[in-house]
Amino acid sequence: MIAKDREYALTHELNHNHSENTHGHVHDEESLRRIINRLSRIEGHIRGIKTMVQESRPCPDVLVQIAAVRGALDKVARIILDEHLSECIGRAAEQGNIEVEIEELKAALDQFLR
Repeated sequence: MIAKDREYALTHELNHNHSENTHGHVHDEESLRRIINRLSRIEGHIRGIKTMVQESRPCPDVLVQIAAVRGALDKVARIILDEHLSECIGRAAEQGNIEVEIEELKAALDQFLR
């Protein structure tokens, strides 16, 4: 029950923060819930890796788990990017501020792809 309450609070916090954004980044509750669920699983996986290191588990096993977390994070990033392209960029085009939105996306991608 606590996990569900935490997930609900995080989803509403993200929506609240998005609604205060000057570019109107508001995402539907279902999409945010899916992303939060994925991030919660990744968080648990990272805790598992930490335990593996504390228990001096074999390095190759730890590296395989780190690779799994990387893959999971990449999947979340892809979901967010897909949604941004389909929802936020489209909304910006309708509102006439597409150039600003594209420049912000380029800057974010520069950081992401480093």
